[in-house]
Amino acid sequence: MHGPASPGWLLVALCAATGAYCLLRMRSSVEEQRRAAGGEALMGFGMAAMAVPSAVFTPPAWAWPAYAVVFGTAAVRALWAARASACHLHHLVGTAAMVYMAAAMAVSPAPAHVHEHEHGVAGVPLLTGVLLLYFAGYVLVSGVRLLPVAGAGTSAVPWSDRPEVVRACRLSMGIGMVAMLLAM
Repeated sequence: MHGPASPGWLLVALCAATGAYCLLRMRSSVEEQRRAAGGEALMGFGMAAMAVPSAVFTPPAWAWPAYAVVFGTAAVRALWAARASACHLHHLVGTAAMVYMAAAMAVSPAPAHVHEHEHGVAGVPLLTGVLLLYFAGYVLVSGVRLLPVAGAGTSAVPWSDRPEVVRACRLSMGIGMVAMLLAM
């Protein structure tokens, strides 16, 4: 991704930590929890790899189409799962956004401000704007859901299966997605 190196490394750390937590969630005794965690781990590590600042490491030309294929496959899987449960629609939007970003980087690996000066065109592409609105809304709603509820006690649920930690994990990936879309 384009942009300054310090925020890029923070985004890499956030996404990698989220991916690592999702790997731990894959040990859950709940089947659906394991499946969701696997897809979220892929998203977390994929986002971390894509967020490495371009000033530090420029991926080879084949990397962006490879990302698009990997996340396209994940999008098809999320689409298949969405027919059984609407909760998978968010995973579909997330994987489709990753395909979009990988395709955009494959076509135009130079920062947008360079093209702006060359062609005199400025602004955010429509799809980027729609995705930004979606993920910003998702982050706000997820943040509200994390607010403590009066009278809610702790339970004997393992920390890797606790719903508030899972929500925080998804919130951090939503924040990462907003940051990546802004950096495009």
